[in-house]
Amino acid sequence: MPFHAIDDPVKLTRVIEALMLLQADIELPLLLGHVVEEARFLTGAQYGALGIFDSSGSTIEELLTSGLSEAEQARISRRPTGEGLLGLHLSDPRPLRLIHLDEHPMSTGLPAHHPPMDSMLSVPVEVRGEVYGSLVLTNKRGAAEFTSEDQALVEALAVAAGMAIENTRLHARVRDAAVIQDRDRTARDLHDNVVQHLYAIGITLESMVREAETSAMAERLALLVSDVGASIRQIRSSIYELGATEENPGVRSSILSLVRSLDPMFSFSVSVTFDGPVDTVISQSVADQLLATIREAVTNIGRHAQATKASVTLSAHDGTCRLRVSDNGIGMNVDGSARTGLGLVNLRHRAESLHGAMAIECPETGGTVLEWSVPFSQ
Repeated sequence: MPFHAIDDPVKLTRVIEALMLLQADIELPLLLGHVVEEARFLTGAQYGALGIFDSSGSTIEELLTSGLSEAEQARISRRPTGEGLLGLHLSDPRPLRLIHLDEHPMSTGLPAHHPPMDSMLSVPVEVRGEVYGSLVLTNKRGAAEFTSEDQALVEALAVAAGMAIENTRLHARVRDAAVIQDRDRTARDLHDNVVQHLYAIGITLESMVREAETSAMAERLALLVSDVGASIRQIRSSIYELGATEENPGVRSSILSLVRSLDPMFSFSVSVTFDGPVDTVISQSVADQLLATIREAVTNIGRHAQATKASVTLSAHDGTCRLRVSDNGIGMNVDGSARTGLGLVNLRHRAESLHGAMAIECPETGGTVLEWSVPFSQ
């Protein structure tokens, strides 16, 4: 840290006080705003700004300013995004002092209604060699240019700004990790407690069905068994969805996103159900063909079936991935002649390329059922 170049004890004390604020419970925008204010005060600059680059390091994500009134800021025609001198440190991390900033080859001029600026001091805000942004001071009062001591002061404050930004990003990552751990714990609790409890209830109900004296009672119990089974499948789907992330969305999330993207084709929502550990056992090559098959089948229902109900069911058990897509539409001939948009050849080829099979059924009650099954690991 460039304290050795700061001769004024008062200024040095203020820099150290700014660094001590890192230990305080202050929100990042307020802390960084204080850093800009201190930099402007200690160097005698008329204006100060801190531009924070986005995670890609290609543009300014946030800009904090000091010295401009609200009316002046409102009159400025556009906010900088990293072009010109404010984005200089994106490509060159060295500090820069200028007597006339408009004479620098990277200067792009000021936007309309921006107050005039002449002398400039700019230092990078970085931590461990990674540039996070630029701390810029302009228009030094009482002198033609900023001094080497000014540069040392601003470099020290830039370190404080960089540490504050880094701490905030680290805390965000810790919070994300805590959320993931909490979701994992919730998923385990759901599986260990709720699912197992429902499973025990289902077994009890099944025994009661066998012992029921009247057919009416047996039918009611059978419906309860079916409802419990559906609840177990839904909870298991929720468990696996809890484990999905944006970086690794999983098969469930990908299918749900795909089907929801096709909703505009329907006057109703297509039902989607999962059974088994589809996220953990289905390989990527199978998932790719599976998504393409679902897209083609569901799109065909939307275009040709005239259905009022449709469902997609995916299960993964005993080494096999089974897809069932059904609707209550106008149906079709098994050869596909009634709904040529189905693309049976493509769907069958996808299954056979993965050593699987495809079948089409047309129930007497109407509609169409597509069955597509392949080994889930390829």
